[in-house]
Amino acid sequence: MSNTLLFLPSSSLFLSKQTPFTKGRSAAVRCSSGPTLSVSHQEDEGKGVAMVGRRQALISAAAACGASVFGFAGDAMAANQGLLAGRIPGLSEPDENGWRTYRRPDEKSGGHGVGWSPIIPYSFKVPDGWEEVPVSIADLGGTEIDLRFANSKQGRLFVIVAPVRRFADNLEDATIEKIGSPEKVITAFGPEVIGENVEGKVLASETAEYSGRTYYQFELEPPHVFITASAAGNRLYLFSVTANGLQWKRHYKDLKQIAESFRIV
Repeated sequence: MSNTLLFLPSSSLFLSKQTPFTKGRSAAVRCSSGPTLSVSHQEDEGKGVAMVGRRQALISAAAACGASVFGFAGDAMAANQGLLAGRIPGLSEPDENGWRTYRRPDEKSGGHGVGWSPIIPYSFKVPDGWEEVPVSIADLGGTEIDLRFANSKQGRLFVIVAPVRRFADNLEDATIEKIGSPEKVITAFGPEVIGENVEGKVLASETAEYSGRTYYQFELEPPHVFITASAAGNRLYLFSVTANGLQWKRHYKDLKQIAESFRIV
């Protein structure tokens, strides 16, 4: 008889069960902060009652460990893509100012179609307390949204990584300048970020250069959003930082710093 250990990400709950099913089998639920809760029974031959009873006992025991078993602490029942147990992959420890650096892990999946080369990693900085959240293909931007982060008190961000071939042919070693001017880029791709035409919404536009790579930086309103655009390899990168009105007023400086920290590495 073998033992199988099930670990639920972002929680301290472990389920231990014995397989295969036999008479007298038992199950245990352990919380790191509390006692082990267990249930055992004899299975009635030819009946599925035992299985139902065992499941109910496990569910009840799991509930006793607290509502933060699934997802992030404070986010009710948040489903997660990938393993986010403990430290989020790619996210550093806080620096002396309490900011963390996220770098897209080299092994992270996501190629946007057959024949595409691996995504060139990117990085950005966020204050301590920001966490990765699930990406849904139903989101605006669909499968081209590569990452989402959020802080319930400060705002949220996401990264779109789109194949350059959508916008230009024979552009294997792309730069943002080759794709277009700042005006052309925000007019063409701003709607992918905010879901509507950007005419009359661009408050500021700047061009910055880091390590020989050019970045276009925009501030739009409404909605409140910073957009940083750049390109590398055969992909366009759009980094969006947004917040509601109150968050924007209270955390404008930090939100702008997050937006300006985006780099393709």
